[in-house]
Amino acid sequence: MRLRPYKSCDAKRIISWIRDEEVFHKWGGDHFGLYPISAETVDNKYLKDNGDCKEEDNFYPWIAFTDEDGVIGHFIMRYIHGDNKVLRFGWVIVDDSIRGKGYGTSMLRTGLDYAFNILGVHTVTIGVFEHNDIAHNCYKKVGFVDKEIVHHERDNIIEMAITKEEYIIG
Repeated sequence: MRLRPYKSCDAKRIISWIRDEEVFHKWGGDHFGLYPISAETVDNKYLKDNGDCKEEDNFYPWIAFTDEDGVIGHFIMRYIHGDNKVLRFGWVIVDDSIRGKGYGTSMLRTGLDYAFNILGVHTVTIGVFEHNDIAHNCYKKVGFVDKEIVHHERDNIIEMAITKEEYIIG
């Protein structure tokens, strides 16, 4: 499993994994407008709108790939409120045609390695909708711990976190 920065050509692949409105919502699609979305919408959000981040150097979209299956997933990293010791993962998605191979956990572990060992953060956070059991279990498997439930008008969000120390011990 390896990561590389997002490129404009990746947007078509990402939207191909968003097969219906439920997947769109679980992925965090509300930040992109209404379903369905176009590759151009994703590309604009990432490259022109900086992922809605106010700080210029604060938004890092990644593509995960393997030698066997090529591009298999995507997620973003961004710092929280200008604090370069706390990083947030988001917009996590894996090609559903190859789910069950452990790619989601492998992708997030690779991201955590990068976050802790290259970026030098102390904590990584992630949120998951309460009804998204598959993603929630994946995040727990990687070592994220439930911290709180945030009540949201559409769905409750489980906020999760992992520290560098927890990741090393795990």
